[in-house]
Parts: sequence; C-alpha cells; structure tokens
Amino acid sequence: MANTEAQRSVLMLCGDYMEDFEAMVPFQALQAYGVSVDAVCPGKKAGDIWTFLLETYLTCKINHQLVSSQPYKARRHSDAVPTQEKERTELFGECPLHVTELLRLASTRILPVFVQTYSESRGHNFTLNATFEDIEMSKYDGLVIPGGRSPEYLSLNDSVIDLVKKFSDSGKPIASLCYGQMILAGAGCLKGRKCTSYPAVKPVLVDAGAHWVEPDTMSACAVHENIITAVTYESHPKFIQLFVKALGGTIKGSEKRILFLCGDYMEDYEVMVPFQSLQALGCHVDAVCPKKAVGDKCPTAVHDFEGDQTYTEMPGHDFTLTANFEGIDASSYDALVIPGGRAPEYLALDGSVIKLVKEFMEAEKPVASICHGQQILAAAGVLKGRKCTAYPAVKLQVVLSGAKWLEPDPIDRCFTDGNLVTGAAWPGHPQFISQLMSLLGVRVSF
Repeated sequence: MANTEAQRSVLMLCGDYMEDFEAMVPFQALQAYGVSVDAVCPGKKAGDIWTFLLETYLTCKINHQLVSSQPYKARRHSDAVPTQEKERTELFGECPLHVTELLRLASTRILPVFVQTYSESRGHNFTLNATFEDIEMSKYDGLVIPGGRSPEYLSLNDSVIDLVKKFSDSGKPIASLCYGQMILAGAGCLKGRKCTSYPAVKPVLVDAGAHWVEPDTMSACAVHENIITAVTYESHPKFIQLFVKALGGTIKGSEKRILFLCGDYMEDYEVMVPFQSLQALGCHVDAVCPKKAVGDKCPTAVHDFEGDQTYTEMPGHDFTLTANFEGIDASSYDALVIPGGRAPEYLALDGSVIKLVKEFMEAEKPVASICHGQQILAAAGVLKGRKCTAYPAVKLQVVLSGAKWLEPDPIDRCFTDGNLVTGAAWPGHPQFISQLMSLLGVRVSF
C-alpha cells in the first residue's frame, strides 16, 4: 500500500497485457523521484504476477540494417522459409508480421519492411504491490493509466470506472497513455476536454465528447485541467515531467549532460527506464554505440526471472541512438550510464569503449553501471579496490578485477562508492536512478 513516508503517493491502474514500457518506466521513474507508487489490478492481489505486452512500432530492421521500403509478402508460419532468391516471390498475401516472425526471417536474409500498425509480443513479468479491493482513493495524490490491450477490458469494469470517476471528480491529476484513454472515455471524464492518444483510439474519444488533439509525433502530449494524455511510450519524458509538475513537484539541478553506452542486445528496461527517467528530469541524454550513428537502432533483449537457475531471454524493443559514437568527447558530459544485457560482453573487447570508460573514471565523473555492464568496468581495469555489485553471474569477473564484492541481497539493492553507482538488475532501477541523481545534484521536491 501507499508509503506514508514518501513525498507523494500515486496509484497505477494495471491489467493483463498492458504495454511493457508504458507501465514500468513511470512506475520506476516516479519511485526514483521519491514518489510511492502502488500498482493494482481488479481481481488480483499484491504479489500476483502477470505478463506485459511488448508493442513495437515497426519500420523493420533486419540484420541490424534498415532496408528497402517495399512491402514484404509473408509466408504462413507453417511454411518453410525460402532461401533462394527465385523463391522469394512464391509468397502469400501481404500482412503485418509479429516480432518473433521478423526475427526468424532476419536469419534467412528475407527482408520484410514497414507495417501499418504496431506488433505485439511477450514482455517482462510484473508483480503487483497492492490489492485493488483494499484501495482508498483519498490516500493517493494522482492516478497513472498505462496503455496496451488491458484498457479495452478495464473500460468495461464497473469498479474501475467508479475509481476513475472519483479521481476525476476530486481534481487530482490523472496521467493516461496510449490506449489508457479508453478508460477515461468509459468513465465519462473526457467530455469537452482536450485529449490525445494513440491514433487508433481517436473514434472512441471523439464519440465520448473529447476535443481531439491530433498528435504530430508519437511523443505528443496534451493537458486539460487535471488530465494529462499522451500518445505512446515515446511520450514518456514529457508525460512524466507534466505529471510530476501536476503533483506539485519541482526539479532542480537538471542542466546535466549524460551519456549512455549502448550495444546490440542490451537489456530492454536497463536502457529505456533510466534513459527516459533522466530525460523527464530535463537532463540532456545521449545514447551511442560503437560503429553506429545517430538514428541507427540497437535491438534489445528482455531478461526476466521466472524461477529458472538463470534469467530467460526474449526479443525486446528496438532502441534509437541519439548521437554518433565516433568523435564522442567525455569532457562534454557530466556522467556515464552503462546498461546491462548481453551487449557488455562484446563492448568490453572494444578498445574505444575501454578508452571512453577510463576517461570518465579518471575524471571522477559519475558512472552508473547495472547488471552485466560491470563486465566493461572490469575490462577497463577501473574496479580495483572499489566496492561494487553486479548481476550475481558476473561476480567472478568483478572479483578477479580487484573489486570488493557487495552482495545484491535483495536483487534490487544498489550501491554508491565515490563516483561509482552499481546495481544488479532492473528491479533496482529506483535506487539506481536515485543514487545517480544524488551524485549529479539533481533533485525533485514537492
């Protein structure tokens, strides 16, 4: 339930198959800022687990390269994939492709591109931390409604509609994203109000009496009185910033420049959650990858903990780089962030990466590394004598590099040693981001 010691308390209205980023980014970002967030779902209780939906807005990327914009005609899943050029025309009707099908086809060098809507695949698992039936609206300062497919059925739930009406009538801020606006429409909260959303939701909102605001980009937001609406997870930086302001928050010390060191198959959450959380604070955040340029994409991996002896892996969202790696100047940034996942295994072998990391550490600028990111720090020889944690499987490499190992128990525990922040895995993001904020002098107060 709500943390009475937090500066503000927020309720997040969840459901099965809500969009992965659209729940976890605001959930962990707000916690990092000192806001208590309770995640609830009708018919479920605290501790229940369910699976997120991962939505990808595709221009498809195959073998890490953007390819021609000609439509691709896909075979049925049961059909053998052609390997000869002459066979590529022996195909069935044009259709959008699921992410897993795109990955399968990528390995065969058949090139599908440009679909007309997003694709869906399995995302991370998520654990509720409160029980819907125990909720007392008066204890919360605001409401967050993620998108995905869950709003379609939550908008028909009487208890959900009643709760949302109470928030709306109270004047407390409501922040709704993507398809979440269907719930606002069902609750009758949008009549005469300016509102945006994922474009496919427009007919519902117009019929509900909303004043539709056409989004010029997938990162657009709209504000009308106590209601904040946004288009997709690309809207998060502005969306979260607007919500913090609506909660009475002020951000200080945000004039910082932060560099993210990225690579193919870095962990999905471990790049996007801190990246957008820092952007929402007003920081300038750049993401670079060796041998790639601004606008290029890095595929990511979803790593999750499902009761096996190690994490599982699935395809994640694509992540767009915002700057060129070549010519990057460490002196022009205030901090470095190293996401985990599988990317650090090969980035640790890149001399230009090692040089960059050493420059940040020698200048004693804040360096925040999570999960397998510490493989790069170990390879750079900058951990000797430093207190450090990491994903437990990386312990041997960390210890052999001369670091003093700090056990991540529980797994969300993070540590700061001088200019170095380390964490074990994405459940630790609230601490990880908060500790980096402290080193940077960035504060959120209410």
